[in-house]
Amino acid sequence: MADNVVDGVVEPPAPGDVERLPEPGSAAYADAEERGADALRRGEVGLVVLAGGMATRMGGVVKALVEAVDGLTFLDIRLRELAAVERRYGRRPRLYMMTSAATDGPIREALGARAADPGIGLFVQGVALRETPEGDVFRDDTGSPSEYAQGHGDLVDAFRDSGLLTRFAEQGGRTLMLANLDNLGATLDAAVTGWHLGHDAELTCEVVEAGGDRGGWPVRWNGRPVILEDFRLPPGFDPSTAGVFNTNTFHVDARAVLEHEADWTWFRVEKEVDGRTAIQRERLLGELTSHLATRFLEVPRSGPGSRFLPVKDFDELDARRPELQAALTARGIL
Repeated sequence: MADNVVDGVVEPPAPGDVERLPEPGSAAYADAEERGADALRRGEVGLVVLAGGMATRMGGVVKALVEAVDGLTFLDIRLRELAAVERRYGRRPRLYMMTSAATDGPIREALGARAADPGIGLFVQGVALRETPEGDVFRDDTGSPSEYAQGHGDLVDAFRDSGLLTRFAEQGGRTLMLANLDNLGATLDAAVTGWHLGHDAELTCEVVEAGGDRGGWPVRWNGRPVILEDFRLPPGFDPSTAGVFNTNTFHVDARAVLEHEADWTWFRVEKEVDGRTAIQRERLLGELTSHLATRFLEVPRSGPGSRFLPVKDFDELDARRPELQAALTARGIL
């Protein structure tokens, strides 16, 4: 919508803004991998999974509990990922999950006794009321005010308010990987973590070669490397000139998130609810790039090393299963 479009100059990434992950077997890769492995062995790395959304394109189910591969749910696979890291490096990373009012209860029930594990922390994102285009409270077909989760940009405030982020930092946590629940390609990886730690940036944003995508784009906005969503780009700017696409996977300095104070932007989004137009105010995780010093790291999009295997509906899940099987097996998760 027009009021979401940014002011100022938007340009493609400048030379040097986007670097590729070194090739496995190279000296640069080995150096990054060892740096990341040391951090994992010391317990300095945590995984934050965004698990607050209801899978509307899957019929409104809790996606964390959908069977993904080999009879395992998305949640099961994330737990196996931690076990695989522990087998390799001798220490289990801490797992944090941002849930919502709709998903928190079912996920806790699925975890059972594991929900009390000090190495697992759940925190709930905010909820708000939809509006009508005229600015009144939007009511559903039963006449009740219509609630919605405020978007994955809630993570910063919700994580801090929960106390879990402070505890992570106080216990020696240094680096957090933030990833979508449904992108099982975005797993903890020593080389990617080590690359982040070896470069002078508070935030590393993973990107892949562009290919007919819609969503967030790595660009320069008023001279600063940031992620801008399609709806924030000025008219006439061709997002394909970016060359790469945002995967919504980030590696960030925990202290930088904990200590940074910012007024996060609320974006006006139109949704169809009960056959009518509703207005939501949402926040986006990619806006972190507008507040923290950011580098873009290009990672593989295809093959067993792919770090971008998103699943938005059952058809996509069926089509991706062979890729998911290959990638998760190569990483010792399956």
